[in-house]
Amino acid sequence: MRDLDSLSREELVDLVRRQHQTILEQGRVTDDLRQAIDGLTERVCALEKENEELRSKLGGGGREVPSWVKPNKPERKKKERKKRHKWFGRLRETPTEIVEHALDRCPDCGRPLCGGTVHHSRQVIEIPIMPVSVIEHRVVARYCGVCRKSYVPKLDLSGEVVGRHRVGIRLMSLVSYLHIVGRMPKRGIQSFLEGLYGLHLGLGEISKILHAVAKHGKSEVEMLHHAVRGSPAVNADETGWREDGVNGYIWSFSTPGVRYFIRDRSRSGKVAEGVLGEDYEGVVVSDFYSGYNVLLGQHQRCWVHLLRDLHELAEANPERRGVAIWAGKIRAVYERAKAFTSGDASVRHKQRITFEEELFRLARPYLAQDVPQRILSQRIERFLSELFVFVECPEVPSENNAAERAIRPAVTARKVSGGTRSRKGSETRMALMSLFGTWLLRGEDAMEACRRMLAGASRATSTATT
Repeated sequence: MRDLDSLSREELVDLVRRQHQTILEQGRVTDDLRQAIDGLTERVCALEKENEELRSKLGGGGREVPSWVKPNKPERKKKERKKRHKWFGRLRETPTEIVEHALDRCPDCGRPLCGGTVHHSRQVIEIPIMPVSVIEHRVVARYCGVCRKSYVPKLDLSGEVVGRHRVGIRLMSLVSYLHIVGRMPKRGIQSFLEGLYGLHLGLGEISKILHAVAKHGKSEVEMLHHAVRGSPAVNADETGWREDGVNGYIWSFSTPGVRYFIRDRSRSGKVAEGVLGEDYEGVVVSDFYSGYNVLLGQHQRCWVHLLRDLHELAEANPERRGVAIWAGKIRAVYERAKAFTSGDASVRHKQRITFEEELFRLARPYLAQDVPQRILSQRIERFLSELFVFVECPEVPSENNAAERAIRPAVTARKVSGGTRSRKGSETRMALMSLFGTWLLRGEDAMEACRRMLAGASRATSTATT
């Protein structure tokens, strides 16, 4: 900027005029700002007043609330955290031996240390490796000089060994447990005992042990058979089983507390009739195999099999949307039937008829048509009276899962061993499967239950001999 002393008069006058114009413009701006501030202040006061009025209306009770006002959400009570029935952490075992680790001297100064508290602990689970116990019972004859006779005590090993076997009942129980529950073949059992206990048992001796356990459990197996016959509902199923290379079948009969198995060459319904009896009055739960039709009592056909076939039908016909819709409607009927509960017998009977009529209405349009639904519709028509027995009888399951689960271990064993080699072997396996299957179903310690059974048989044999 030039020095004012060097400016001419005309330049100074022009400068004064420009500054005067600037001052006038700034004054006008200041007035506009002042007016804007005053207007905003009045607007804020009006909004605060309106806010107070709205608050009074909302808290006044009974006054109308503007539609644009969002209601306050009611305060929700905090739910108590649901306690877990089980703790999913790793459970600590009860220690059988405690080993303490502590420093005897201070690592810095060398001062002796004693006492102390447990800082932390760690458990290690191990099994003992020990040789088998071979107990030799020696019967000693002693001479009485007064009577001039030799006396020999009677050897009583009841509760320890069965009959003339050299193997104790605990070892017999272990062998049977490994064979049935562990699904181990005889060579596997032989290798296991030799590796863990240093005990060598021949394959023939292992077979004799299994036969002996089945023989002494014969009375209990017969009791299981009677329990199945007296049950109000029985789940039945069958699967293939070879005996000495000849095809045959294992038949499974299950109740909530019993597993019973029998092997027969035939898959005829006469086998089921022979097990349950011609006059069986309970409900037989099974799949749609026609062999069970010879039983004259009531039947409940497995819905799981039907639903599985419906699912496969829908997957096999993805281009036909109506098939999937039809399958979904049938499933909906079943789900409503499962959800139905009533304590009145007449109401249950009427509801059963209602479900049967509804299901038949879904199947009837496809009975004579050449459509994918025809085969299952004909099955529904044929077994209609046997699909909703569980509605009228609450103690009857709607599916055959119990029999399926019971027979699955036999299927696994068949894949390992291929079957049995003789009729006696089949009878032994069926008896052991019935016994161990029932013990496990009841939540018992199967090995201990087998030991108790053999101990009781041993005492009974000893008493009978006496």
